[in-house]
Amino acid sequence: MKRIAEIFGIAGFLLLTSFNISVGQVHKIKTVVIDAGHGGYDPGCLGSKTKEKDVTLSIALKLGKYIETNFPDVKVIFTRETDVFVELFKRAKIANDNNADLFISIHCNANPSKIPYGAETYVMGLHKSQANLDVAQKENASILMEDSYANNYDGFNPNSTEAYIIFSLYQNAYLDQSLNLATKVQKQLKEKVGMCDKGVKQAGFLVLYKTAMPSILIETGFLSNLKDEKFLSSTGGQDYIALGIYSAFKDYINEINGINTNNTTGKDFFQRKDSTAYQMIVKDSINSGKDTSGVVKKKNEIFFKVQFASSSVKKALNSTNFKGIKDVQEYFNNGMYKYITGNETTYEAATTLLNKVHNLGFKDAFIIAFLNGKRITPQEAVKLIKGK
Repeated sequence: MKRIAEIFGIAGFLLLTSFNISVGQVHKIKTVVIDAGHGGYDPGCLGSKTKEKDVTLSIALKLGKYIETNFPDVKVIFTRETDVFVELFKRAKIANDNNADLFISIHCNANPSKIPYGAETYVMGLHKSQANLDVAQKENASILMEDSYANNYDGFNPNSTEAYIIFSLYQNAYLDQSLNLATKVQKQLKEKVGMCDKGVKQAGFLVLYKTAMPSILIETGFLSNLKDEKFLSSTGGQDYIALGIYSAFKDYINEINGINTNNTTGKDFFQRKDSTAYQMIVKDSINSGKDTSGVVKKKNEIFFKVQFASSSVKKALNSTNFKGIKDVQEYFNNGMYKYITGNETTYEAATTLLNKVHNLGFKDAFIIAFLNGKRITPQEAVKLIKGK
């Protein structure tokens, strides 16, 4: 009983000192803080070859770049831009000291089992399941690496389930806005990226608890799952995740600012009619067969395509500008939308396709190549094929 009374006392102190706000108040978005989870001597969760701290930093920096490019009036602040350790309370303090309008914390998940996969987004609240509590405890355990963590968090012990009673007293005035953004994130990660949607959830995350603005924590996937790790550890996968979060941010900020949106993304995805971005990267890089040692084999898939147009403005794949071309695809590279067609496995077949495209009036069209979804030169592709 004495311990519970102490916890309630701590909760009261934190509720009085954390922030002073007007309930339900909505402001235009001027500043967003992007938090890359873990860092430095705190690696976060580990995959077979991947550290959470590296994935979160890459996604955070990409997300910030997309926001800065497309919303130059929005100030982007990072809690870290390099591989350094930043205490949880300092991350929230960065957001509060800069009067941020949004706080987005990026993480990766893990599980003792290799089966769970998919993305989930959390808002501050009381956990309603053991699984949610487990995730919060895992992320909150970072404070154990801090000097004098007991003083920084008023004696809070992240490993004690009893300590989480304090969150039952917490009244989050920004819950509606946080849930709104979290829902948009999950929608984009599911529909545009192709991640398994594990939903929007609530749990007691210290980094969210201390923030005085709408705040979310995104678990972008499970590094303990082979396919999720493959996607999250790839440059393309990290870019798609960042784009998905950016798309949700765009929809959210347009809604807050009273701008109508048709839910299209500012910087869109490499589009293929037969697969999502997630499926494309995972399918092209993981062979379903296993060798006798049980190690999953990697299958290198090379495709030649014909690029016939590029634009700084996104165009519909069925645009009349693409007259006569079937199976129009799109990818974004170096600030431009590139429009391509074909999925040829030999350079000879690509040359035949190129001639057809030229005859349709696209005289500047040329052949490009992809290895496991990553662009390479046609010459490199030919050499790789000959070396098989």
